[in-house]
Amino acid sequence: QVQLVESGGGLVQAGGSLRLSCAASGSIFSINAMGWYRQAPGKQRELVAQITSGGTIKYADSVKGRFTISRDNAKNTVYLQMNSLKPEDTGGYFCNADGVNSGRYYPLFDAWGQGTQVTVSS
Repeated sequence: QVQLVESGGGLVQAGGSLRLSCAASGSIFSINAMGWYRQAPGKQRELVAQITSGGTIKYADSVKGRFTISRDNAKNTVYLQMNSLKPEDTGGYFCNADGVNSGRYYPLFDAWGQGTQVTVSS
């Protein structure tokens, strides 16, 4: 099993910054992609940013130029630096990781964190 633990959410005024962290632990052989998704009330969960083990990055158009995703492979941790926050960035932010479990037959995994709330006031 793989566990993801997020931290760093909170309440911030528009224009402010927050940094989210997500640490993966458990029976991990390797991690491919790590990413952040968000879900606003009444809306579907959407991709915010993703980074692969090879360093390929993609962002949602709405956050380009404001958010930066990074990753520490040695710590199995992914970060999301969020600057110039807007009220529309408000929502639950969920970490996701996929890769290979250690153990017999090396099964694949696709894990989610419990989420951390980001609220941006106007």
